[in-house]
Amino acid sequence: MSRLPPIAPARLPALLAAAPKAELHIHIEGSLEPEMIFALARRNGVALPFDSVQVLRRAYAFSDLQSFLDIYYAGASVLRHEQDFYDMARAYLARAAMDNVVHAEIFFDPQTHTTRGVALETVVRGLHRACVDARAELGISATLIMSFLRHLSEEDAFATLEQAMPLLGRIVGVGLDSSELGHPPEKFARVFARCRQLGLHVVAHAGEEGPPAYIWGALDVLKAERIDHGVQAVHDAALMQRLAAERIPLTVCPLSNQKLRVFPDLSKHNLKQLLDAGLVATVNSDDPAYFGGYINDNFNQTFAALPALTAQDAWQLASNSFEASFATAADKRAWQGQLDECFERHATGA
Repeated sequence: MSRLPPIAPARLPALLAAAPKAELHIHIEGSLEPEMIFALARRNGVALPFDSVQVLRRAYAFSDLQSFLDIYYAGASVLRHEQDFYDMARAYLARAAMDNVVHAEIFFDPQTHTTRGVALETVVRGLHRACVDARAELGISATLIMSFLRHLSEEDAFATLEQAMPLLGRIVGVGLDSSELGHPPEKFARVFARCRQLGLHVVAHAGEEGPPAYIWGALDVLKAERIDHGVQAVHDAALMQRLAAERIPLTVCPLSNQKLRVFPDLSKHNLKQLLDAGLVATVNSDDPAYFGGYINDNFNQTFAALPALTAQDAWQLASNSFEASFATAADKRAWQGQLDECFERHATGA
């Protein structure tokens, strides 16, 4: 649908909510709401450094990525058993289905758990079971992407990959996350080469706080198929041209960018600039429990803050999310058809 029928601006919020979409940048540990953190802490006998849900929520005032990660890892400490991981993922998928997410590619951080003595099999079994049940019960498709923590060594990443070998049938790809500055993609060149040999898809966080050079490294060294965040690409004209020409997707997370002060506020976000440059930009929630919103919250608040964004942009962002996914061609066509039908229905006022 290259040219949309006219859609009244007043209808845009309803359209954003109703549109089918894929979520490609969601850290499942970052979907742990404070209420679930406390419930799992009670269930597992874990002491938390917070007196109440309210006190924990008030701690969600971050100055940068590292200040967020400190609380993020503390929250993940309540995850001990397969059922914990199942409950966490099942809660996210139910919430995502309410936002008309038809497909989610879920990041998980195995090293966050294995360093606490939780077996990788425990993590994957719980998450995968939630994906299977959500497809049967909610009609939402979901797959898993195993992310390496970049503040740890490549040797640690290799050890994690070795532990994951019997579980790779339940994992669609690998990623790279955690503290970006000081940990360039080149640090993980060998382990990502091995992952590609194993047939795994490859994505990487780059260009959130780090410079455009990190995006170049993710593309040229890691051979990343998608760039997670990537908003710093606008500072490199040659990089912008390459991303557009090669249709390399960016999984942008507006509320996260605001919360972590990548942009001072949403009105300064460069999402419209990325779209106008022809990049395959998408909208995602990143760590919704910590950053104040799930995927429709990201759409609604960003469109409200950036009046230049139009219904055509909304369609493009959703369409990009299907194109950028690792789903089958048949699924992508089906979801694209649902998206076009949704926009036509809202244009006619049905």
